[in-house]
Amino acid sequence: MDGTLIDSEPIWIAQQFALVEHHGGTWSHRQGLELVGSDMHETADAMRAAGVVLDATSIIATLEAGVIEALAQDVPWRPGVLDLLCDVRSSGIPAAIVTTSAHEMADLVARSAPEGTFTCIVGSQDVRRSKPHPDPYLEAARLLDVSIADCVAIEDSPNGLASAVASGAVAIAVPNDAHLPTPGSWHVWPTLQGRTVADVEGLMRGR
Repeated sequence: MDGTLIDSEPIWIAQQFALVEHHGGTWSHRQGLELVGSDMHETADAMRAAGVVLDATSIIATLEAGVIEALAQDVPWRPGVLDLLCDVRSSGIPAAIVTTSAHEMADLVARSAPEGTFTCIVGSQDVRRSKPHPDPYLEAARLLDVSIADCVAIEDSPNGLASAVASGAVAIAVPNDAHLPTPGSWHVWPTLQGRTVADVEGLMRGR
């Protein structure tokens, strides 16, 4: 979701800066980028190491509240996302949001998408192991009642790609802020702008 469907990584990083500086610590843009796609508890650990004197639960709640407040004002969709989601919905293809962010945030994004686009949401609290493990995508396939081999996962982070590939889904990387590893067992689309269900079907036929 973050960085793939919506351009929310700058919002997350701004919230990280604000919280660390409030506690007298120091933070950098590089540190924020290194946490893209990470479990929220990993983010909390990094921020405690940077000087935030709060427990992990409080750090996570503070960050998420700030991001949710910003998204409630405006959902910054990534280029091409809404058109592709409309095509997915009109084609009758079930879709899920698979994210490490809170359900409240994912629900907000889902409600802002074309009505009926997303069948379910899987967050890190819904599985024993979050990304980069395959569990989130396997759980999404189970909830959608489809084989993971018939799924396509679109990601923008190393952890997300690792999760998608390990699950057995066809993985598409759409680069954003995070530094992605050397191309491997996934396809790379520079943008979702102009992409349609036909393009996704082409990848499935290629498999």
